Amino acid sequence: MNAPGMGKRSVWMKLAAAVASGLLVAGLFPPFHMSSMAWVAMIPLLAALWSIDGKNPGRRGFLLGWFAGTLSCMIQFNWLSEVSWLGALLLPMYLGCYWGLFGLFASTIGNPWRACEDSPQGSWAVCRKSLRVAFCHGAVWAGLEWLRGWLFTGFGWNGLGVAFHETPVIAQAADLLGVTGLSLLLVFFQAVMVQVGQRLIRRTENGSRRMWMDLAITTSVVGLVVCYGIARISLENQRESTRLKTLLVQINIPQNAAQVLWSALDVHMAYENETLAGLKTLADKDMPDWVMWPECALTGRILNTDTGVWGAGLENQETISRVREAGPFQLLYGITEMEAEQVGENQLVPKPKGRIWNSLAVMTPQDDLQTYRKHHLVIFGETIPFVDSIPLLKKIYEQQAGIEYGGSFTPGESFEPLPVPTAAGTRIGAIPSICFEDSVPRLTRKFVRPGPQVIVNVTNDGWFGQSPAAAQHFAYARFRAIELRRPMLRCANTGVSAAIDTTGSTAHPDTGKPQVLVNADGSHFTRGSLLTELNVPLHPSFSLYAVIGDWGITGIALLGFAWAWWKARSEKRGMPA
Repeated sequence: MNAPGMGKRSVWMKLAAAVASGLLVAGLFPPFHMSSMAWVAMIPLLAALWSIDGKNPGRRGFLLGWFAGTLSCMIQFNWLSEVSWLGALLLPMYLGCYWGLFGLFASTIGNPWRACEDSPQGSWAVCRKSLRVAFCHGAVWAGLEWLRGWLFTGFGWNGLGVAFHETPVIAQAADLLGVTGLSLLLVFFQAVMVQVGQRLIRRTENGSRRMWMDLAITTSVVGLVVCYGIARISLENQRESTRLKTLLVQINIPQNAAQVLWSALDVHMAYENETLAGLKTLADKDMPDWVMWPECALTGRILNTDTGVWGAGLENQETISRVREAGPFQLLYGITEMEAEQVGENQLVPKPKGRIWNSLAVMTPQDDLQTYRKHHLVIFGETIPFVDSIPLLKKIYEQQAGIEYGGSFTPGESFEPLPVPTAAGTRIGAIPSICFEDSVPRLTRKFVRPGPQVIVNVTNDGWFGQSPAAAQHFAYARFRAIELRRPMLRCANTGVSAAIDTTGSTAHPDTGKPQVLVNADGSHFTRGSLLTELNVPLHPSFSLYAVIGDWGITGIALLGFAWAWWKARSEKRGMPA
């Protein structure tokens, strides 16, 4: 049955509702930070989708959802214009399709106000239907968020649940189904609120009385999530741990898309000077176990043979030798690694048509080397599918990136953590991630092992200038620490460089001060170094997401869609709903 006063609303009213939801969802994320609006952002769109009646409701529902999503994503991801105006147009239009699919579902088989559906009799039947509808909508929305984070290598940024990145008591539930599970909670809550609002209108019109059990159950679910969060934060803070000290070095090197605007000499001198200056201010008792530099920090290459013999350019050797004079720390940094072959006894040369990797290097004080090679390559940034058969793609890259296309990186193969000791001798498993890999939870999860581990991310968001890209990246990345209950270290070129504990907090374990590298104005677009301290659990706590991964949310999504489809089919056949 159509909601009173909604079935005949004009197209303009529905468009206004779509605009409202699009704007509210965009406002949840940096630079706006209106996270409290997450509880109401989808209400206008849900009401508009459910009020669609007449012919072709699915087509109109898809278009309405697509319009809301495209508008929202154009605002959220306008920073893409720093690299590609074409990408800033096409990506939101593509991401809007997932909103459109949700609109198709909500306006057809998921629609609780459709004319073919009889109103259930009895207060409990009304509430039961309301909860079922809300669950199905939440499940389908969460499933679509998962799909867009997986399809075509995926782009999972700014799912609804990411709005809780600064709401720790809610964010803790991400260790159950991932951050996408929090998106399910939000849509579930708002779908109940819209149905409760409809019943309030009908009660005003006809004076009937209804029970509000669905509202009570929904608020109880939210309350349980809050209680769970409080309990998990308390448990995490009590776990037996070892202390890890790391100096994060950030240079803030300016870029024009992929083009670095400094000379190689300037880059190397900056890392030398800033690292030595940071170490010089520390007392012996505060010397770091690790020093971290960001992605592709040094301009030279590492040459590596199949037998494990490796070498580096002279400029890299000189920079590393100079900073080594300050102490016996482990050095972690991003570097380009090339497949090499040995010529004679001491000479390494790049292998003809050899592979090239975007790598994370770990070097001991004795210059022993281990590397992780990036798995998840960014399309049009690190790889271009079909570039050999479609030369136009190469020209598009060069026009947008501002540099000549030098070929694609090769994806890595290993899923083994990198063992990195502390000064006290504790071996910590570094869960490696490079750039956007810290926004791919299904990948990070594959490195989880028993014992002390830290997620290590080196990144360079300098491609996008001083835009909200880095802050959005950080907001999403910090959920990996919660989902897997492993602390995280991030070192970036332009920010955000920070230390994150297993609850997603950046607070120092002793002082409570934020461990985020910022300048006096609070901006992460700065140059400097930051000594961070993390408590690394010796025996990390259980995480359901670490065990089942995305199978939980995909199973729930399929269940929600199947349940809605079965109910719609039953109603069409005249069976009781």
